[in-house]
Amino acid sequence: MINQEKDIVNEAVEELKERKKRASLNGGIEKIQRQHDSGFYTARERIGLLVDPDSFIELGMLNHSDMAGTENKSAGDGLIAGLAKVNGRPIMVQAGDKTVFAGTEGAVHIRKAKTTHEYALKRGLPMFYLHEGGGLRMPDGMGSDGISDKLFPQEMLTHNRQVPSIASILGDSFGGPTWTAVSSDFVSQLKGTCMAVAGPRMIEMATGQQISNEELGGWKVHAYQTVQSDAFGETEEECIAQMKEYFSYMPLNATEEPPYKESSDDPYRLVDSVLDILPKKTNRAYDMKKIIAELVDDRQFFEYKALYGAALITVFARMNGRTVGIIASQPIKYAGAAGVQECEKATDFIVLCDSYHIPLIFLHDTPGFRISNEAEKLKIPTKIMVWNQALAQSTVPKLSVVIRKSVGAAYGNMCGPTMGADFVVAWPTAEINFTGPEVGINVVYGRQLEGVENPKEVRHQLLEKWAFDSSPYKAAAKHLIDDVIDPRETRKFLCRALEYAAVKNGTKSERRLANWPTGL
Repeated sequence: MINQEKDIVNEAVEELKERKKRASLNGGIEKIQRQHDSGFYTARERIGLLVDPDSFIELGMLNHSDMAGTENKSAGDGLIAGLAKVNGRPIMVQAGDKTVFAGTEGAVHIRKAKTTHEYALKRGLPMFYLHEGGGLRMPDGMGSDGISDKLFPQEMLTHNRQVPSIASILGDSFGGPTWTAVSSDFVSQLKGTCMAVAGPRMIEMATGQQISNEELGGWKVHAYQTVQSDAFGETEEECIAQMKEYFSYMPLNATEEPPYKESSDDPYRLVDSVLDILPKKTNRAYDMKKIIAELVDDRQFFEYKALYGAALITVFARMNGRTVGIIASQPIKYAGAAGVQECEKATDFIVLCDSYHIPLIFLHDTPGFRISNEAEKLKIPTKIMVWNQALAQSTVPKLSVVIRKSVGAAYGNMCGPTMGADFVVAWPTAEINFTGPEVGINVVYGRQLEGVENPKEVRHQLLEKWAFDSSPYKAAAKHLIDDVIDPRETRKFLCRALEYAAVKNGTKSERRLANWPTGL
């Protein structure tokens, strides 16, 4: 009897092993080979690239489609999901499986995605998405019952940045993978892939329009126009490395501050080289990234939306081990003047940092906003004020440094006085004013100058008359800014100021912006 019972148990265990072995092959060896022949990794291989060795606990391995007759060819129902660790930190991960029905989403697939997302929120685990897939599966979603059962549930649309959401587009993605990506905090896209609502074939069937994947949703579309992806890689390894680097700056969830990273970089060291980076002539351009590198720990930073709105830089970095977000003018692009794209980029970054308790540092060198007829058609007044609204509602510590020019309304948008900064300081090279004298004279006297005998001499006289004191000392004398600092002491000032700004609650914010929509 005992031997018979052992045989039954052994047979059950062997059956389990066999089922899991079949499930591990997902769509089968032929489809795995087809994925490799196309130059792509499988979903399981992608998870292996992302997570720490031997840390993955798969959930739903024995799932399959609930459509009759598909049980033996739909392992996982097109989605692999589970718990794991990335650099020792716990996460939840989902990976679309192209080898099963082209990664399309059936009822079981959607149920798994929903329940793992709910668990991540319940236990404060960041969500990672490794995506590729063809959207809602047909005919599963057909009919009033099919579509009613497969729409996004309310819980997934009220995520409110409770945990970081980090996605990658690693193969052509339509429908569900696109919805998830554009709802995430950070998206890395593999060059050569497409991300869109529906594929070219469906678009042609619906509208008659013929379009290539690249034109529809290729990486350049999302880098320069839609900004629905934040970073781009030549290889899957590069995209996954970007996800991991971004995650290193993030807290596990909204109840925590971002992690510290020990550094031997002296927080109070002088940055003598900034004097060489800043040109002697005020109308000469320079690369603000060089100044950022001098200020931050170990000269390391991670740029966010690097290709969009290039006159404004947004980066994650560390100051004395603490994660910070830096918003900086970029003088080598449009002299650092922000346009519509820069406004959108700044707003998105402020919302992101405030939601995850990341202090903000502003580095000014801007002549104002890029105003034009085209900018007005793109609603630049609204974009400027939305940036201001996000800044005004943010409650993380904010430090502001005027390096060179800070002119007009842009002075406020870059967290000048009255915008909630903990401290506003300036370099002695700073110029703070409503507008430059040349522009002011052109606006007020432009037509009069056209009819005078000696316009150059008159212009010179007007410039002397309009030589308002734009130096920072006038503002400092009236305590409209907190100090004028030696540029070489900027790192020292920022590191010390952060210590005091974080005394009461660390860098924790009230998260007023956490439910701000994900998207620009």
